[in-house]
Amino acid sequence: MSESRFQLGRKLFYDTRLSGNGKESCASCHLQRLAFTDGRKLGVGATGQNTPRNAPSIANVSWRATLTWANPAMVTLERQMEAPLFGEDPIEMGVNDKNRKEILSRFANDATYRQDFAAAFPGEAEPLTFGNIIKAIAVFERGAVSANSKYDLYLQGKATLTPEEIRGKDLFFGEKAECHHCHGSVNFDDQFYHAKSRGVETPFHNTGLYNLDKDGSYPAPNRGVYENTHKPEDMGTFRAPSLRNIAVTAPYMHDGSVATLEDAVEIYAAGGRNLKEGPLAGDGRHNPNKSALIVPIDLSEQEKSDLIAFLKTLTDESFLSSPRFSDPWNGASPSIGVSVVTPPH
Repeated sequence: MSESRFQLGRKLFYDTRLSGNGKESCASCHLQRLAFTDGRKLGVGATGQNTPRNAPSIANVSWRATLTWANPAMVTLERQMEAPLFGEDPIEMGVNDKNRKEILSRFANDATYRQDFAAAFPGEAEPLTFGNIIKAIAVFERGAVSANSKYDLYLQGKATLTPEEIRGKDLFFGEKAECHHCHGSVNFDDQFYHAKSRGVETPFHNTGLYNLDKDGSYPAPNRGVYENTHKPEDMGTFRAPSLRNIAVTAPYMHDGSVATLEDAVEIYAAGGRNLKEGPLAGDGRHNPNKSALIVPIDLSEQEKSDLIAFLKTLTDESFLSSPRFSDPWNGASPSIGVSVVTPPH
């Protein structure tokens, strides 16, 4: 971690020249105003191909034990970033063996970038490499810290929650709604770790969203950890996402199939989702692989409203607008072949 790497990573994160077609950037699927999600059900890559998963937020990613929806082996940002950059199914950024040299030359031809790489990676004879591009972006992502929500301020004695928000908080952390079992860490998830963690837990959960053919199946290629292990017990298991900034990160779930926060609360209150028609029809409430934590909860309409009111206190408005994490190109990332002056740090 260094400021020079952070600022270089910030520029690269927003630079469309990093993609095969020169039109997509990391920020294309991670918008600051949406807590670095994209507001779409599924991500869209450089070729127009959809990814199978909903784009996750990068907020507080530094403290996540695993980094994707359903791959227990993906534990470093540097390793994870190889998938969107170089992946072929789906194609996201569209970097491949045929265009790697061309893409690197886009940055090598920019004098300011050459200076930035030399400053961020001192002592290296050839600092402008894909390895260092990945390292710099990872530093930017690790620095994307969100910890200034109304609830954070409340804990510091700097804000007051409304009666509705207090009731929602008590439900969230209480044994009636039991949300805290999967979202009880300071990051409101359950794969939180830090420098003094002695053991790292990486639970994945089947929340009863699907139940194809009544055998517990989820639709391919979105079958959770099962896609990596092919163990029956891993069918439909996904990482519980952080609930920080949840009010601005719709749509929800691994496949973006839940449109609103109200819909999400209804599904959890019902103990799963019952899809009555269509190719994905099935009663997820009776999925045989569903987590024992997902059970019907008798919530009144007022209690549901209270719970949502509390969840909205997790929005960090300063994070959504902070110049530190903003687009240094002001929405006009340089086009391929155009000589530009890179933005100041």
